Amino acid sequence: MGYFLTADGGTESVRARIYDLGGTCIASEAVPYETHFSSGARAEQDPEDWWRAFVTASGRTIAAAGIGPSEIEALSLATTCCTVVALDENGNALRPAIIWMDVRADKEAEEVLATGDEALMVNGAGHGPVSAEWMIPKALWLSRHEPKTFERTHTICEYQDFMTMRLTGERTGSLSNASLRWHYSTDRGGWPLSLIERLGLGALKDKWPSRLVRAGEVIGTLTKEAAAELGLGTSVKLVQGGVDALIGMIGLGVAKPGQLALITGSSHLQFGVTNRPVHAPGIWGAYSDTIYPGRYLVEGGQTSTGSIIAWLGRMMNGTMDLGELNRKAAELEPGSDGLIVQDHFQGNRTPYTDALSRGAIIGLTLAHEPHHVFRAIMEGIGFGTRLILDTMAEAGYRGEEITVGGGAGASRLWLQI
Repeated sequence: MGYFLTADGGTESVRARIYDLGGTCIASEAVPYETHFSSGARAEQDPEDWWRAFVTASGRTIAAAGIGPSEIEALSLATTCCTVVALDENGNALRPAIIWMDVRADKEAEEVLATGDEALMVNGAGHGPVSAEWMIPKALWLSRHEPKTFERTHTICEYQDFMTMRLTGERTGSLSNASLRWHYSTDRGGWPLSLIERLGLGALKDKWPSRLVRAGEVIGTLTKEAAAELGLGTSVKLVQGGVDALIGMIGLGVAKPGQLALITGSSHLQFGVTNRPVHAPGIWGAYSDTIYPGRYLVEGGQTSTGSIIAWLGRMMNGTMDLGELNRKAAELEPGSDGLIVQDHFQGNRTPYTDALSRGAIIGLTLAHEPHHVFRAIMEGIGFGTRLILDTMAEAGYRGEEITVGGGAGASRLWLQI
């Protein structure tokens, strides 16, 4: 009997899973890695940490499943997106990866918007703003602030593409990543060449992956080196995955027009499926062919959600008991005894797309306890989600059916809020 190995490369860890041919998960293991934060809303990770965590998690998962490595027939990965990785010609990282939540490129994002290029229809129907999270602002920042690194860079790619190169040696990119965050559009002929030329960034076109692959297509088989590290055979196929949230949509069964996925995690993403392009201020998209051929996705998002809960845990010096906090928070009346949280801890994604907006906790008194803050965080995030759904409705897209996936789904209180 054959098995599939999958991995979800998230913001804080990589989780490997083994599935049988019927789609049943028989083992799962997660290995964390570190994010390095610094002033200027910067957030970076070491790509080698991703690889080491993946190798470790895969080995543990295979062992937990009680199967032989030779029984693995194929593997696939879903990862975060909007992470800039600069590689040399041998596929080695020249600097730490600038991950999705890093918004240092706010000035570059303003310059991208000022071009007025047609590719910006996905940014509020061309009205913007353009998010500093996206690929082109970050690449522009790299070219200006680290020109020697940019010049030496052979390939600028994503987390997933780095892993693909390490696994197969193939210099390919994910179509879902490119369509979602690189201003790539099948409707407009592909790469945003006029946009990068207007920015004086024409050299970028030669640094992008040479081929984009749709989710579900076979990229290739493992190299001898990768197979040896993973303890797998060189005949194992790597199947193209995609952006974690979009792959999550498939798992949630969100595929028909009018269906909307609320993907929760370190951040929240709202993706609605439509048969027609919807462009309007305050929303992102609609993106063509990201995951479903011939269909479009309308997007909203919140940069900081589960990551605010993680922040609260750090402030509590590791003493946070989520179960206990959740129980006590559920006993409070709505409003958290006058405590209000704005969820812009790492800027706002939509509808304002403001990298410099900041979070706030308002109304603190000496009577408030951690569970008050915990509930107020969930309420603040809930209001942010409601604002996004209202903005989509005003633009002409209404999610008739909302399906929630991810960590927040484990809390009945959070779902109710």
